[in-house]
Amino acid sequence: MSTAPDPYLAHPPGTAVQPHLLGEAGVTEAPPRVGLLPRVGAEVLGTFALVLTILGSALYANLTSIGLFGVAVATALVLAGLIAAFGHVSGGHFNPAVSLGAALAGRVSFVDMLAYWAAQVVGALLAAVVLVVAIPKGLAAAITGNPDAGTADFFATVANGWGEQSPLFAQTQGYTSQAGLDAITFDLKTALILEVVGTAVFVAVILGVTGRKAAASTAPFAIGGTLGAMILVTGLITNAGLNPARSTAAALFAGGDALSQLWLFWAAPLIGAAIVGLLVLAFAPAPPAAYDAEAYDDVLDGDDELDEADDAETVVVVTEETVIVTDDEDERR
Repeated sequence: MSTAPDPYLAHPPGTAVQPHLLGEAGVTEAPPRVGLLPRVGAEVLGTFALVLTILGSALYANLTSIGLFGVAVATALVLAGLIAAFGHVSGGHFNPAVSLGAALAGRVSFVDMLAYWAAQVVGALLAAVVLVVAIPKGLAAAITGNPDAGTADFFATVANGWGEQSPLFAQTQGYTSQAGLDAITFDLKTALILEVVGTAVFVAVILGVTGRKAAASTAPFAIGGTLGAMILVTGLITNAGLNPARSTAAALFAGGDALSQLWLFWAAPLIGAAIVGLLVLAFAPAPPAAYDAEAYDDVLDGDDELDEADDAETVVVVTEETVIVTDDEDERR
């Protein structure tokens, strides 16, 4: 059985080309290498759209009455769409934790991972800049109830944090003080555990549904739905980090305690992703090409072309000068 092609590597002379890649004349050149620049560009655009949706819906959640559930649904839908749109180009990571998990699982190189990280942070920051520019004058004061509130106070409502930075603390402090109760807070340990576990679940689903034998046509919906669910689980406690790029964008514009607590929202997601990536590498290794070539090829074309090509009896052998078609697997060169 032949091996699924890596979309980032052009077929050298002498390698088998699957029949579904044949053109009208019966022979076509192997698919070109997807360069790093297009992949980085896809990560910038995808992360921009994802963070714009997450922070944008969260910033105005109280005004629109969509609440945390609405933010989770919006995030799930846009992530599913982005994976379908850009997954076949870059793998559709849009999250430094996902890139780390994929690298540790052997699905992308660590050099590419670092380039992806830079692209993801840039995309997230661009999204935050757009939201800052679009904030109407006086809106921050109206929402926070503080006449002196500015952009930083507005972004603090969507920044990740624990203790007094926890969303549940802000939402309940009026009630608890009137009732003579202690304020509801979550310490660093609680935030760490939830962010590690939430990210681990998310990355595990990604690596699972994009494996070679997975039902890849459902991958965008499974991945988007899982992130939405994890937002519901962690939202009231940490404001649902789960993505260091998203956390960085919010913290840089919120400043203060949000910026001082940002380290946790890099460390925890990366720890969760690293655990899953190493487990996948150890117990469920997959071909490096599976994440980007086979899974997302299937998402777009709706069938299992690469798997069918693996089992086909007809192969094309590309040599330096000729292309020979044989019908017998035993006669392959």
